[in-house]
Amino acid sequence: MWWKLLVFVAMTAIIVFSFITPAPQRQIGEASRVFYYHIPQAWICVLAFLMSMIYSIRFLKTRDISLDDRAAEAARLGFVFCVLATVTGSIFAKVTWGSFWNWDPRETSVFILLLIYGAYFALRGAVEVEERRATLAAVYSIFAFITVPFLIFVVPRITPSLHPEDSVITENMKFTMGASVRMIFFSSLAVFTIIYFWMFNLAKRVRRMERARLDMEE
Repeated sequence: MWWKLLVFVAMTAIIVFSFITPAPQRQIGEASRVFYYHIPQAWICVLAFLMSMIYSIRFLKTRDISLDDRAAEAARLGFVFCVLATVTGSIFAKVTWGSFWNWDPRETSVFILLLIYGAYFALRGAVEVEERRATLAAVYSIFAFITVPFLIFVVPRITPSLHPEDSVITENMKFTMGASVRMIFFSSLAVFTIIYFWMFNLAKRVRRMERARLDMEE
């Protein structure tokens, strides 16, 4: 329980300091404060989809249905954080570009990613036989993640974009932010990661209890 309190205090401190300290980037101004939340959310999105793929591969090897449950829960959380990253990015776009949506390459690639994983959930909902559903979903998850690095990291960098470049580090791997900004940003990154694993473990436990209840009813 103590670590949950610590996470709460840490997130509270991050929120407070993200607004009372100078804006991370002077050129962008106050809107750049969203980086403290937008980038960690995008990071969790990639991490969750990666975990979904790993659990899918493990399921195909072992046929352990609990691994399919974990793959599905990771994908659900990844989808949620992808939506959050899209929302915070849209708020930033409204402030800096005058419109919530501009079909910028980064916005478009994230939209495509949401469609890809939306189809993953549609597939799971369309197949009634559990073993077959798990197998098809696992194969789909593997191919779906192949698109993630391409859509998140490659496409936005090979096409002209309104999105700020080198917002964290430059191509030479040098930080573009000052020490205090780095402290807030990496603290936010760490806390978001902890919160994700907390949510993932809660989802696993809930799913495990649901399976236990179904087994008792049978």
